[in-house]
Amino acid sequence: MAWLSGFRSGAFRFACLLALAFAAGSALVLVVVERSIAHYAVDATEGGLTSEAAILAGEDREEGRASLIGAIARHRRASGAEAFRYQVIDRAGRLLVDDIGTPTVRLGWGQVAVHDDPQDPAAETLRSLGVALPNGGTLVVATDTYDIQELRRALDRFLVVAGAVITVLALVGGYLIGALFMRRLDRVNAAIARVMAGNTAERLPPIGISREFDQLSANLNAMLDRIGALMDGLRQVTTDIAHDLRTPLGRLRQQLEQTRDARDPERFDASIDTAIAQTDEILAIFRALLRIGTLEGGDGRQYFAPLDLSELVGRVIAAYQPVAEDDGKTLIAAHADGLLIEGDAELLAQMMTNLVDNAIRHTPAGSTIVSRLERIDGAIVASVSDDGPGIPPHERDAVLTRFYRLDRSRNLPGAGLGMALAAAIAALHRVRLELLDNRPGLRVRLTFAQPTRVVETGVAALD
Repeated sequence: MAWLSGFRSGAFRFACLLALAFAAGSALVLVVVERSIAHYAVDATEGGLTSEAAILAGEDREEGRASLIGAIARHRRASGAEAFRYQVIDRAGRLLVDDIGTPTVRLGWGQVAVHDDPQDPAAETLRSLGVALPNGGTLVVATDTYDIQELRRALDRFLVVAGAVITVLALVGGYLIGALFMRRLDRVNAAIARVMAGNTAERLPPIGISREFDQLSANLNAMLDRIGALMDGLRQVTTDIAHDLRTPLGRLRQQLEQTRDARDPERFDASIDTAIAQTDEILAIFRALLRIGTLEGGDGRQYFAPLDLSELVGRVIAAYQPVAEDDGKTLIAAHADGLLIEGDAELLAQMMTNLVDNAIRHTPAGSTIVSRLERIDGAIVASVSDDGPGIPPHERDAVLTRFYRLDRSRNLPGAGLGMALAAAIAALHRVRLELLDNRPGLRVRLTFAQPTRVVETGVAALD
């Protein structure tokens, strides 16, 4: 039954444990209080008996037996009630004063049971103190302990009642909290069931019990967003592979058919070489796709190490300067020295290589390409800019996806994966990659948000 779910919840069991611990603690406190109060009452009673006995013994010593008996009478009148009871026995064993009614009282501390009311069979307990008188005989001073016993009984009753009330309140509170928690968890479980049924757009509602549970819901929703993005990417990759690999595979099949019909050995060898080259192109596409998928999955951060970004980018630019010159273009580097970061040197070199290679391949002869590396407002910023045709604003986000190619670039070699791979590497390193208008041309800006430090600063210009 639904109302029983609160009893089965972990919150209810936790509340029961808290109730048990709280009840045990409360009982311990009450026991300590009861013992303390009882000891205080006993100490006060014994202190009063000791003081009274000392006063009366002093009266007997200073003034004699008659004065002692008179002092007892005065004390009775002054108390207005039987605060103390007295018994005086002379040297010969005769009772001179007897408010106690039993001859069994002894010297020192003791307990005396008396029956004041013949109709009441219950005996009254007195606390007594017997002392030897200076002039011979014995003085006994006693007082009843009824108030102390009543106080202890009241404390015991309170202890039992308070423990029961605390336990019941804890159980009721635990049930209410457990029922509330179960209702909210049922909503979360229902949302999870809808996600498992295929509704990937479903998200978990906030639990609302505490900030920690709401943070858990937010983290799970972020995980679902990430999984959804990965699934969308997987579907997009599948579609892109089916669409964009159809052409190179078709060319490869056509080439193999031509090779089968070739009779001339030279033509046969040339066709085989062409088929191998086309196969290598397809394999390169698959390798790039696998690498992009690996990077987007977050794999690779375990290989991060401190590196000199200035030296790394400088090597990439130096390697591409002859390529740019052969293509009739100018490649310029303006880099600050000694900029250190944490990252994967091979991946960062691949990212910069893709950006520089794209700038060279997609700009006309006579273009100027500039690579900059500088510190701006505490952050390291790298950029590759050109004065070529650029990219229309509405297509800048698209070129960072797999297989996307501008219309003017479809006759150039490549599969449209270079910028997608660069974007994946940037995301792995938490680098913000932006495509901006260079007026004219395109400027790709990379902002390294991670903490960095500068060993040595300066600017080197390489033509």
